[in-house]
Amino acid sequence: METVYLVGAGPGDPGLLTVKGRELLQRADVVIYDHLASDRLLASCQPNAKRIYAGKQKGRRAYSQLALNRLLVREARAGRMVVRLKGGDPFLFGRGGEEALALRQARIPFEVVPGVTSAVAVPAYAGIPITHRGVASSVAIVTGHEDPAKHGRGSVPWDRVATATDTLVCLMGLTTLRATTSALIRHGRAPATPAAVVSWGTHPRQRTVVGTLRTIAADCQQARIAAPAILVVGDVVKLRRRLAWMERRPLQGRRILVTRPADRAAELAGRLEALGADVVTIPAIALVPAASASAFRAALRDIQRFDWVVFTSPEGIDWFQRLAAPLRQDVRALAGRHLAAIGPKTASSLESRGLHVDVVPAAFSQEGLVAAFGRRRMAGRRALLLNAQEARPELEAGLRRLGMAVVRVPIYRTIMPRRFSGQLRAALADPIDLVTATSAMCVEHILSALRAAGLSARAKRLAYASIGPVTSAAVRRHGGRVAVEADTATVEALVRAIQQWSQRRMHS
Repeated sequence: METVYLVGAGPGDPGLLTVKGRELLQRADVVIYDHLASDRLLASCQPNAKRIYAGKQKGRRAYSQLALNRLLVREARAGRMVVRLKGGDPFLFGRGGEEALALRQARIPFEVVPGVTSAVAVPAYAGIPITHRGVASSVAIVTGHEDPAKHGRGSVPWDRVATATDTLVCLMGLTTLRATTSALIRHGRAPATPAAVVSWGTHPRQRTVVGTLRTIAADCQQARIAAPAILVVGDVVKLRRRLAWMERRPLQGRRILVTRPADRAAELAGRLEALGADVVTIPAIALVPAASASAFRAALRDIQRFDWVVFTSPEGIDWFQRLAAPLRQDVRALAGRHLAAIGPKTASSLESRGLHVDVVPAAFSQEGLVAAFGRRRMAGRRALLLNAQEARPELEAGLRRLGMAVVRVPIYRTIMPRRFSGQLRAALADPIDLVTATSAMCVEHILSALRAAGLSARAKRLAYASIGPVTSAAVRRHGGRVAVEADTATVEALVRAIQQWSQRRMHS
C-alpha cells in the first residue's frame, strides 16, 4: 500500500509550486489533478505516470467527491504512489480535508503538502498586499461560492464577517458577486469601500478591475471579467495604484506561439513568459538521424585530412556526439582542427566542451559565415561541413567559391512532429498575437500543418516573429506577414524585437 500526497499546486503560475510538490510529481505513479492546476506542472511527471483529470468547470465535475475519494483509495491499495494535485492549497476551500478523512477511514497513509493560496498570491500579483502597516492589520478569507441569500449550516455569517476585519478576500465568488457585495453593504460595510476583482490571477491573462463595494459588480460586468476570479475588499486596494507590477509587464496579455524544437523551446518560452506573455509551446520540428551514418563514419575516420570542421547549429554538435559514441569517439576527435560556428550559441556549445572556435561570423547565417571565411586565405583548404540533411546549399557553394575542398555530411534530419497539425489547430482556436519562426524549415512545417488541418486560409492572417532575413523570406514567399524580425539571429534579439513590437502596439 502506497502513500497518497495531497499537494497544493498553487494559484496558477507553475513557478509557485513548492519544491516538495515538484519532487513528489517527479516520483508519482498516478497524478490526479484539478482544473486550475496548471497543465505545465504535468511536464514534471514521469513519462509513464498515469494522469487522471478530476476537475470541475461551471458546475460539471469529472468525478463526484465520493467517486474521487474511492479513486484515491483504489490507486493507493494497488501499490501506486498517488499525488492528488489540487489548485491553491488543499485545505483552503479545496475539500482536501474531506479527502484526507476518507483516506484515514480507509487506513491509507497520506501526507499534506501545502500550496501557495490564491487568497494571498492573487492580490499580490495584482499589487494589493492584503495587510499593510497603518492600513490593514487583519484579514478574513471567505468563500463566495455560496449564495448570501441562503442560510444554513456552513454558510458564511455575513452579518459578522462584513465589518470584522480590515481586509476581506472572497474566493470563487464571481457568479454571486452582486449578492455578496449587497450583503456586505447591508451588514454595515461602507458602500464606498475600495474593492477589486482579479480574474485569472497569476496567469499571463490576469486582469484586474477596481471600484467600490457599490460599483464593483457592474464594473466587472462591463469589463466582461471571467472566472476564476477573487474579490478583495478594503483600503489596501488603494495601494494597487503604486504597487501593480504584473499587468504592467511589456508582453502582458500577448499570446505567443513558440515553435522551436522541444529541446530548444524552453529558453525562448521562458524569456517571453518573464515579460508577461501567454506562451503556447508546440514544436514544429523534430530531429532524427540522417538517412545513413556511413558518410559520417568515413569522415570521422579521416578527420585528420580536414583543415576545418564547420558546425551550423548546436544540434549538430549534439548529433556529432551521439553518432561518434558507438565508435568509441567524442569531440576530442576534433582536436587540432580549426573550428567554425554559425553563431554564438553554436560556438558556446563547442567551447563548453573544451574546444576553441576560430571563426564566428558577425551575421549569424550561412551567408555571414561565407563572408567571415572570405577574409582569410582559404584556397586549397579542406573543410568538413556537418549540418542538417535539408540545409540550404549557400554555405557549401560559398566555401567552394573561395577555393576550398568541401565534404558535406548530413548528420541529422528535420521532420514535422506527428501531432503538430492537431496541436496547431487546437492552439489556433483562441487568438494568437504572434507565431515565432526560427528557421525556414519551421515555416514550411507550420504551413504544411495548416493545410493538413484544413486551415490554409489562416496562413496569411498569422503574424510571424522571425529570427532573421532568411526565415522572413520563407514567410513572405508563402504570402505570410512578418510582424517582427530580429536584427541578429539569436533568441535574445528575437525577444527584444518582440518586446519593441508590443510597445509600439500599445502606443499606436
